[in-house]
Amino acid sequence: MKKLCKRLLSITPMLAVGFGCGILIGRYGFHARESGFPGGVFGSMGVLFVGFVMGLILQIAVHEAGHLVCGLLTGYRFCSYRLGSLMVLREDGRLRLRRLKVAGTGGQCLMAPPPWSENFPAVLYNLGGCLANLLCGVLCLLLWLPLRRHWLGGLPMVCGLLGVAFALLNGIPMKAGGLDNDGRNVLSLKKDAAARCAFWVQMKICEAQSKGLRLYQMPEDWFAYPEERLDNPLVASVAVFACNRLLDAGNAAEAGKAIDTLLCRKSGMPGIYRDLLTGDLLCCRLLAGDTAGAKALITPDWERFCKSMKTFPSVLRTQYFRALLLEKDAAGAESALAAFDHGVRTYPYPAEIEGERELLAMARSVAV
Repeated sequence: MKKLCKRLLSITPMLAVGFGCGILIGRYGFHARESGFPGGVFGSMGVLFVGFVMGLILQIAVHEAGHLVCGLLTGYRFCSYRLGSLMVLREDGRLRLRRLKVAGTGGQCLMAPPPWSENFPAVLYNLGGCLANLLCGVLCLLLWLPLRRHWLGGLPMVCGLLGVAFALLNGIPMKAGGLDNDGRNVLSLKKDAAARCAFWVQMKICEAQSKGLRLYQMPEDWFAYPEERLDNPLVASVAVFACNRLLDAGNAAEAGKAIDTLLCRKSGMPGIYRDLLTGDLLCCRLLAGDTAGAKALITPDWERFCKSMKTFPSVLRTQYFRALLLEKDAAGAESALAAFDHGVRTYPYPAEIEGERELLAMARSVAV
């Protein structure tokens, strides 16, 4: 019963937004028909579709810009801003254009945090996207008011509705697509010191990566975490980075043990990290000659994940391992290697690619 209530509460904002959208869209269609809308019903639906696409892109951009502005206001420094797969990254003091596609995300703004303290600012940075969406949504709806009887009114109306929807669905604490939204992160950060520390560490790791450092070159104490708090997604994410650090240092055996242990434990680890770690574990097992253990990791769900992240470096590296060491397919391995070389050309963190190439060389040494 408790789970059912939580489920109903989580979908209430979506139902409310959908109900409100239905009313306004119905009124728009009525006024469009009364005002002699060019193209009739199909024309009005076309305007709504264009407004939806424009509004979606606008609200994603505004959301990440909100994180950026609120971060700058509270002492953070810019690292990167991503919209879709296009990323602007600060590298060697200059802004550079890179590409990075992460399944399930429309954008991301990463910033270097101010120095650590128990009360370092994290709430406004996390809520910045919701506040920006709400402001943009209200402005668009105010623009719609004088145009509500005109057929062009559909454009600001849909943009405004999407802004309010983004603000509610990101601001009201809930899980979305297996990830905690901004509102849920804020609750965690306000009441949990371990979560605040884990959030700060993740932002510092992003800053260090943008400066060209590899995980194994970063301070070891960043990767310590309280094991009893793995139920918290932010803490669990630091545990994932700790496993990644072992693999980046070339300690495949230790990394495999750490990953295996982490995956077997109940935790709040985001699903995307679980799938990426599964690929890393597959590589570790293949390096250890455990082909049966590697095969056991390949499931239909994991394969679908790999397809959704087919340009991600670690996924490309895993496909090479699979072809070379599991399937013994030399031609497939060459094809996977070519795909890796092509896919990482514009990847934003070249130091990470250096580590991936070292793992590819380890696979080749095992295959000989």
